[in-house]
Amino acid sequence: MKRILLACTVVLSISLSIPAQTAKEADPKDVASLDSIMKAVYDVISGDAGKARDWDRFRSLFHKDARLIPSGKNAQTGVVGARVMTPEDYVKGSGPFLEKNGFHERELARHVDTYGNIAQVFSTYHAFKTAVDKEPFMRGINSFQLLNDGKRWWVVTIYWQAETPDNLIPKQFLKSDKK
Repeated sequence: MKRILLACTVVLSISLSIPAQTAKEADPKDVASLDSIMKAVYDVISGDAGKARDWDRFRSLFHKDARLIPSGKNAQTGVVGARVMTPEDYVKGSGPFLEKNGFHERELARHVDTYGNIAQVFSTYHAFKTAVDKEPFMRGINSFQLLNDGKRWWVVTIYWQAETPDNLIPKQFLKSDKK
């Protein structure tokens, strides 16, 4: 019995150490630079109502251990919290809503800090229901954490909060860095 338990433990630890593969390799143009991966993330989730999204492309942008974390105040309880999802959780939970209702998220401003192979990007966004809408129905800040493994950029985390009347986006995040 001890041998079976030991064998199962070894197999499990080996399988956990093997990197997960995305369903599709990333297009090198999507992951070659910070600018390109940011553009790809916004592009792949955006589309008019009834337009299918390329969820394989979406998945290809994320590190195997990536997380997406919406945060904010619950309108009913007033409690501030966050919900942690995998990219797959996001596809299953948000994908049908985005495709049914239409959603275009555009970057409004960007603040970037980099060190070595990591980058932290505060990306202020505004969202529209159609590509031709002039007034956004929502704004907020996406906090991206990214990794460059020497070959490409990976999204490790997107942590975001939507703007509310009692939590407006500060002016410094409405204009991009001058770098």
